[in-house]
Amino acid sequence: MFLTISTTGTAERPATDLGFLLHKHPGKAQAFSTSYGTAHVLYPEADAERCTAALLLEVDSVALVRRGKTKGRGGAPDAALAQYVNDRPYAASSLLAVALSGVFSTAMRGVCTTLPERAGEPLPLRIEIPALPARGGPDLVQQLFAPLGWAVTVEPVALDVEFPQWGDSRYVRLVLESEALTLAEALRHLYVLLPVLDDAKHYWVSADEVDKLLRAGEGWLPGHPEQKLITSRYLSRRWSLTRQAIERLELVRLAETDDSEVEEIDNAVEEIRDDDIDNNNYDNYDNDNETGTGTGTEGRGETETKTETGTEAAAEADERPTPLAVLRREAIIAALQESGAARVLDLGCGQGQLVQALLKDPRFTEIVGMDVSVRALTIASRRLKLDRMGERQASRVRLVQGSLAYTDRRLKGYDAAVLSEVVEHVDPPRLSAVEYAVFGAARPRTVLVTTPNVEYNVRWESLPAGHARHGDHRFEWTRAEFRAWADTVAGRHGYDVRFVPVGPDDPEVGPPTQMAVFTLTTKEEKAA
Repeated sequence: MFLTISTTGTAERPATDLGFLLHKHPGKAQAFSTSYGTAHVLYPEADAERCTAALLLEVDSVALVRRGKTKGRGGAPDAALAQYVNDRPYAASSLLAVALSGVFSTAMRGVCTTLPERAGEPLPLRIEIPALPARGGPDLVQQLFAPLGWAVTVEPVALDVEFPQWGDSRYVRLVLESEALTLAEALRHLYVLLPVLDDAKHYWVSADEVDKLLRAGEGWLPGHPEQKLITSRYLSRRWSLTRQAIERLELVRLAETDDSEVEEIDNAVEEIRDDDIDNNNYDNYDNDNETGTGTGTEGRGETETKTETGTEAAAEADERPTPLAVLRREAIIAALQESGAARVLDLGCGQGQLVQALLKDPRFTEIVGMDVSVRALTIASRRLKLDRMGERQASRVRLVQGSLAYTDRRLKGYDAAVLSEVVEHVDPPRLSAVEYAVFGAARPRTVLVTTPNVEYNVRWESLPAGHARHGDHRFEWTRAEFRAWADTVAGRHGYDVRFVPVGPDDPEVGPPTQMAVFTLTTKEEKAA
């Protein structure tokens, strides 16, 4: 199997610069050992005007069978001959992709110490692959390469030119041309898409393949229209790895859209420790969950561990106030029960505390927790023990990744949506986008929004004056500010709204948490 990479040049910028970029001298042929044979690099032509590098991979069929231990095409134990007689030595596949990565690894990273400025510049490129398996046909080849800036020429290969009535094989001759891509980008496209088109790999796909995919797909895979197909096929349709990769790609896309770093997007919770995972201790990672109701114990990471024993412990438990986080969940569940909702969205679900509480009530038949943070969803999944949950219970709950800054078709059709301690984490200029995504696009019959009451902060003994309750809060509203926002949202989108205090309602500064209950008006509900 082989492919060629060609470029053109001028006297000032000779085409033979390709040799520097590939780190392979045009004046000699070179051979490199691989696990499955030998890769050869040679230059059929090399002058100032045109230069072509060819990668030829000689496959050792015996080594492929022995190392693969029946994995890959023709791997059935009773197909002994098929293990040796197949298309692997002739058609581009994951074998060629691995050879590309091994032989041109420096070029794939875009590194060239001799011509560093050329490595980052687009080149006039022409890549030809004479025999490429294409499960999906020429149309799929176009769909994969054209969005990346390639002019694509695909010619089906006949099963037998002597018998045209037999039709075409599943192989194609592929020519890619572009003047807008760097050599590194071109190599990364090939590394990912060759095995995707073949829809097979010659080796076992493990978790580290996700990292390989994201490295090679940097800059182009997050926005590719066929992202899901590429990810699924590249990871050999392993569902768990595919989900992990898509979640990470979504974080990259959101970070690029927001012009921020991935770490800034995925900041809902701290990194969970292995010993806490083993002990099922997630309390230390509860975010925005106050543990008191005005006793000076507000903050993250404080738990309710009892050190007393016997009657002393019971007495202490009776005296200790109910945590505000618990009061908030109770108020939310009561409002949901009153609304008659059965299918509920927890938007910004964090580590899944509310989802866990909702699962205990059988009247909530479908519960969806959504969060932008993969880390938070991982903790939520562990908290809920989704991997050990019974089938009937598991059918009621689903965790999904997403951002409220964008409309999402998955959120349509639900009875109620909850935004518990979410809006204060949103930059004020983006509140309108969140508003439209929930009230304008998803339009559940009931929406519950809770947020801190900044006036109550003076009652927190441990909170310094002028400080927000959490470092990630973009703002904290007074009762009047919250009511003004809620009234505007309700009027704009056809909802009625009422306000419910959560926690002790102080006569001077109000409750620690304020909740707005939005209900779609009868007229709007009929229209919907």
